[in-house]
Amino acid sequence: MSSGNDRQPQTLTKPALGEREAAELVDRVFGLKVVWIRSLPSYDDQNFHVRVSAEGADEYVLKITNSEDSQEPDLIEAQTQAMMFLSVEGFPSATPYLTKDGNIMSLESRGTTPGSKKYMVRLLTYLPGTPVAKITTNAQILYEIGRLAASVDKVLSEKFQHPSVKSLHRGQFIWNLANVPLLDQYIYALGQNKYRAVVEQVIEQFKGKVIPKLSSFRACINHGDLNDHNILVESSSASLENPQYRVSGILDFSDMSYGYYVFEVAIVIMYMMIESPDPLSVGGHVLAGFESILPLTAEERGALFLLVSGRFAQSLVIAAHTALQYPENKEYLTITAKTGWKHLMTMFEVGQKAVEKMWFETGQAYTYHTPAP
Repeated sequence: MSSGNDRQPQTLTKPALGEREAAELVDRVFGLKVVWIRSLPSYDDQNFHVRVSAEGADEYVLKITNSEDSQEPDLIEAQTQAMMFLSVEGFPSATPYLTKDGNIMSLESRGTTPGSKKYMVRLLTYLPGTPVAKITTNAQILYEIGRLAASVDKVLSEKFQHPSVKSLHRGQFIWNLANVPLLDQYIYALGQNKYRAVVEQVIEQFKGKVIPKLSSFRACINHGDLNDHNILVESSSASLENPQYRVSGILDFSDMSYGYYVFEVAIVIMYMMIESPDPLSVGGHVLAGFESILPLTAEERGALFLLVSGRFAQSLVIAAHTALQYPENKEYLTITAKTGWKHLMTMFEVGQKAVEKMWFETGQAYTYHTPAP
């Protein structure tokens, strides 16, 4: 769910290549003959699942970045280098197939006229697994995802070095959690209703209670979008009554930016709530996994409720705004909204103290009993 450094969502220009055009691109840029191709859902880029071998062993994702983000080659370089770094470090991250020129990406024009849009193109290894959105989550996988989020941010922040990393200082990037106050300019997309009133309350509380405390949070590099569609899992047990899962893939690094460790756990909690039958309990299991790697400080814990609420607000407001710009993609853009509004309203009805009590008591219970791997 990305947008560029300092630009706003309404300027997004999503690619719209057909399958034949995409297959020809793979041949021309990467020197591979596509034998099978299908479009994958996406927010503001365009993705295709391609197979280049009749045996089906060689599968990739062709990622065509929107024309605005394509003007930020250093940023895309940083994202791709981070994926390669994490793969070397043992994380289930995709890696790029090099172009015929030996590069990890290529800027391609669509059309030959002077004003033709240019798109950055990459071919990434296809990762197996089922999106978390398609399974019934349980305490075990929520804990594992919490551990994963902390581990990814920790290793990126402590060990990832590349000249392009400076591009992750993304200023007014709309999806960075520090920028919840920027939602003021898009809130009109909600119309006038009870939902808008709650979002306005979130924004005002965020300005007053979170923004002044940012300097006390521990800074890091955030993946920034570990949502229920960007984490793939595979079953690690045959039990139908008590299924166990392992993470088999981490997708979509386009929202990477410098932020804070507590941002990542808040983002994960919010997205794991979306598909859960018991959403308010989710936070404790995710938090326990995260804190098994990186315990939060008192200041970070105190901001968690508003950070989760802030991510709900970002997702719901930006989706509503972008759906007005791209009505043909409305169904995908508003996936989160189907249950997101209900969960945000419930959080505010139950109240911060009660929700935090539930999260922290669940997390504390893991001190005495850690789930089996």
